[in-house]
Amino acid sequence: MDESGGSGQPRSGTDESTERRPDREAPATGPARPDPAPSDEQPKDDASGTGDTTPGPATPTSSESREEADPAPGDATDPRTPDRRDAESPFTQASHSDRHPDTHPDRPLAHSGTTKGRPPQRPKDPRGGLLMGRPFGVPVYVAPSWFLVAALITWVFGGQLDRVLPELGAARYLVSLFFAVAFYASVLVHELAHTVAALRFKLPVRRIQLQFFGGVSEIEKEAETPGREFVLAFVGPLLSLVLSGVFYGALQAVEPGTVPGVLLAGLMISNLIVAAFNLLPGLPLDGGRMLRAVVWKITGRPMTGTVAAAWVGRALAVSVLVGLPWLTQSGALGSDAVDNVGMDTVMDALLAAILAAIIWTGAGNSLRMARLREHLPDLRARTLTRRAVPVETNTPLSEALRRANDAGARALVVVDADGNPLSLVREAAIVGVPEHRRPWVAVSGLAQDLTDGMRVSAELAGEELLDALRATPATEYLVVEETGEIYGVLSAADVERAFVKAMARPS
Repeated sequence: MDESGGSGQPRSGTDESTERRPDREAPATGPARPDPAPSDEQPKDDASGTGDTTPGPATPTSSESREEADPAPGDATDPRTPDRRDAESPFTQASHSDRHPDTHPDRPLAHSGTTKGRPPQRPKDPRGGLLMGRPFGVPVYVAPSWFLVAALITWVFGGQLDRVLPELGAARYLVSLFFAVAFYASVLVHELAHTVAALRFKLPVRRIQLQFFGGVSEIEKEAETPGREFVLAFVGPLLSLVLSGVFYGALQAVEPGTVPGVLLAGLMISNLIVAAFNLLPGLPLDGGRMLRAVVWKITGRPMTGTVAAAWVGRALAVSVLVGLPWLTQSGALGSDAVDNVGMDTVMDALLAAILAAIIWTGAGNSLRMARLREHLPDLRARTLTRRAVPVETNTPLSEALRRANDAGARALVVVDADGNPLSLVREAAIVGVPEHRRPWVAVSGLAQDLTDGMRVSAELAGEELLDALRATPATEYLVVEETGEIYGVLSAADVERAFVKAMARPS
């Protein structure tokens, strides 16, 4: 994520170009000065492309009320105080000669009203593979890596079938492919158990993805209590154990040494391995989440539980990397000890390295996400909002910038005669207007229309704030008080910068 747009300007976002309107070439009032004749070199009233509206709260009608409402001037915690990023901002560039003689610096606070417009669209998230269905309303995707694993399982299990049922011949690979599909169906049941539990606790599930070495349920929020966290983690291995028992019971009803017998035995053992492996006490495995819930319950701090379970997960990754090949070579897993290094030894080492990398990476990701969630309350709309001043539709740009500079503001909100906000003036459009043209360009020609979803409460913070921004993607938002007064403008770029800082701070 970029933190700046270059040349001291705030990072630009996506918005639409505003059409130039001939009737807005000159302000409603002003000195008797002829408008420059149009030419090919004459700058346009707007800047097409991208622009950030540099949000911030509305300015009170007097300096006394401003001191009561805002933090002390120069306070580093006041996001509405201009900082170094705005040294070259157009809001600090209006000169005395640009001021319009017939305008008034004092305006009442505007009120939020209904506006029209289309917010800029943000890129959609990747879908994650082939969509297989939507059980319980949750999409299930099969990642491309699954096909590689299915081919590997087909080849390995086919070799085992050749020793047990040599009469199958080439048909053994068809049986092996059926086993691979049945095994991943069992993994899907494992993940559906997590999904059902999450939905039961009113936790949104984004999707289920079957991928390399298993599956994952993407639950968008954390459980509210350690008890729910423990249940949410335990139901997956529990279902795998239940499936293993079901396959064992079915195995008793078939003839051993037959295709059904071999398939049922393989599915029984594979589900038992899945349950045992996921119960290992380290993140990102289910056992790690159970350990996290236990430590959370004891200490009362979810972050402490995450740190403990993540470091146990990293220790587990090292143990898998070293221990799995050693166990295989020593014969401790039931096979004969191997003294020389062959293809089986290389495959065991490769499998151990892949599993260790998955566990280590997952543990690190869990730590980063926990740190983010711990700092999410610091993301508050009130502290991230930029100061703004309301201006009427026909206000000349130079006068609007003069008012913003006098108020220490970094945004302009275009309002109607009743004080209802209509649009936000785009800073990129301001930059595109030379200073000598600013007294003759109305702010409405440089503004981006607001939409209903681009209003957020000044009281929003943390995940509630992020949820509100995700619901209506845009580059900037109008921030309003509970009374309906404009508090300022919130830039998505500022939220992203705060997001990065939250991730960088130590816990």
